[in-house]
Amino acid sequence: MKGLRGAKLGEYLLTILVVVTLNFLLPRAMPGDPFLFLSGENTGDLVVPYSEEQREYYLEFYGLNKPVVSQYFSYLSELCRGNLGFSLYYNAPVSSIILNRLVWTIFLVLAAVLFSTLIGVALGCISAWYREKWVDKSLYTLMITISEIPAFLLGLVLLFTLAAGLGLFPLSGAMTHFADYRHWWDKAYDILHHAFLPVTALVIARLGGMYLLSRNSMTTVLAKDYIRTAQAKGLQKKRIIYRHALKNALLPIVTRIFLSIGGMVGGAILVENVFAYPGLGLLMRQSVMYHDYPLIQGIFLVVTIFVLIANFTADLVYGKLDPRVAQLGVAQK
Repeated sequence: MKGLRGAKLGEYLLTILVVVTLNFLLPRAMPGDPFLFLSGENTGDLVVPYSEEQREYYLEFYGLNKPVVSQYFSYLSELCRGNLGFSLYYNAPVSSIILNRLVWTIFLVLAAVLFSTLIGVALGCISAWYREKWVDKSLYTLMITISEIPAFLLGLVLLFTLAAGLGLFPLSGAMTHFADYRHWWDKAYDILHHAFLPVTALVIARLGGMYLLSRNSMTTVLAKDYIRTAQAKGLQKKRIIYRHALKNALLPIVTRIFLSIGGMVGGAILVENVFAYPGLGLLMRQSVMYHDYPLIQGIFLVVTIFVLIANFTADLVYGKLDPRVAQLGVAQK
């Protein structure tokens, strides 16, 4: 068991090394450099007329004029010390910038995972109970349809209809600018009001997968003999579904919850750009636009670690819920 976990941990560490290497190389594959970009005319809200001497000075100051191999090992050395670098555009430590934005992304992801799981499992249980009936067929068709729509497209539809069209929700941001809150619940309501549409887009995009998994798992369990026995005893439908069937169908569902966190991060990155939500997604677009190498590297590394932690947790939880998985891994080893 311990050997299996050690092997898994080794695989994740190797993955991190590969990702770190790609994170280092890909930004430098973009044409130009950050200071040449900042000294141009099309820099958005910032125009800094750097001379060629100033550009060369900053390249030397940040070590960007050194050979790529030398920059790579210097980056790895600083990374081992916990130093993600210094943002070239924001002129601040990368770690502090990411930390300020990460809170908003985690909030969106966890809220979306929670609601997509609750709604998806509930609909999956209903569909499995009424299998092959009009309720099941209607839910199945609806879930299959919405599962093919990407989260950012759903976000655009919600933005144009509910925010821009009907004015029911804010168009962008996570909070009202310069708002004077009298009580903490006023601030909480404002945050939830701004987050409703991004979370809704993520929930709808991930709802189909959770529904299908719950439906299939519940369908298998409902066909067992002990479920038929419970039905023959005249037990209530809710008790059969939620106390007997769902309890035994939770293994793949719980695993999917942790795995969906990783996929939800990718969806959140696109949705944040649709709603100008101040999370890692919006920050990533800005860092790429400004050629901010250290910030690009830091964001991709944090996202990768977040996804790997979710996957590693899913492996551990799966082994705890079903010891046969761990025993099988040891036997194969």
